[in-house]
Amino acid sequence: MDSITQAALGASIAGLVAGKTLGRPVLLTGALLATLPDLDVLIDYGTAVANFTQHRGFSHSLFVLAPLSLLLAGLLWRWKPDPGFPRWLLLTALILMTHPLLDTFTTYGTQLFWPLGRPLAISSIFIIDPLYTLPLLAGCIAFLMRPPALRAITAGLLLSTAYLGWSFVAQQVITERVQPALAKAGFADAELLVQPMPFNTVLWRATAITDQQRVEIVTGFLDGDAPLTLEYFPRQPELASTVSQLPETRRLEWFTRGFLDYKKTSDGEITATDVRLGIPGAHPFTFVLANEQDGAITPGDGGRRPRPAINTGALPLLWARTTGTIPVLCLASLATPAVGQEC
Repeated sequence: MDSITQAALGASIAGLVAGKTLGRPVLLTGALLATLPDLDVLIDYGTAVANFTQHRGFSHSLFVLAPLSLLLAGLLWRWKPDPGFPRWLLLTALILMTHPLLDTFTTYGTQLFWPLGRPLAISSIFIIDPLYTLPLLAGCIAFLMRPPALRAITAGLLLSTAYLGWSFVAQQVITERVQPALAKAGFADAELLVQPMPFNTVLWRATAITDQQRVEIVTGFLDGDAPLTLEYFPRQPELASTVSQLPETRRLEWFTRGFLDYKKTSDGEITATDVRLGIPGAHPFTFVLANEQDGAITPGDGGRRPRPAINTGALPLLWARTTGTIPVLCLASLATPAVGQEC
């Protein structure tokens, strides 16, 4: 999740655990502790691909955060003997471990058990969702105005947790909705990713991939009985095979579970785009893997292409699609299809 949300969650937990003893300063302590796992963004691992796939790695591992909680609890206890070591340990452990657990509900991927296994991504909540964050902020504001405001802090945590639970339930409902249409289109055995569209859990995006093709479906809870619209995107398995043995390619395939779109530019650059994040036409992570000239492949430096500019003109369309005002939104163009036409 975004930094503001993580800080609000950490501050809320700190206020609940030690607010009576430490007062308002405990919110700052909790917010700072909650930002620690994300400081790994300051580490340069050598290439853009490495930086992308190592983020949410060791610093988000429960195997690392558990002993770190003990260490920090001891230091904080020496600094402020009250409220005692057990409560300091409860505070540090809850804050540090809820950070990666919350991140796991997003799509990016969190290496919760680093160095074992692959990244985990439940993908039931967008990385920024005001309905999750606002209850936490409201509880913190109530605490600042009249500490310790335990009821407000508790209510904020309960509401945000309930919303997180709703996001998971909503994801299962949408999954069941799209599976029959995907099976009918020949994607019954395809790898499937179902995730919310930006900033909400009302409108959802389902992405299914095979070696030859990718299909996208946008559907929401306000669509009524409107039929599903399937939007097809060709894949290039031959191009993927060309760079499949490159270390950067293998790393991206591992990190994204294969949700990559390979392209070759007019000047021979072969790129891979993570199609899980963003939406078609506005995917933020595209990497240069190699250069092909006269059939010869030269490995690239794993550099990242510039992030596409945000199309602010599409925001009203996204809102209209979320509310069901418009029944179809083509992802490739971020526009509604003309009358009588399909995406």
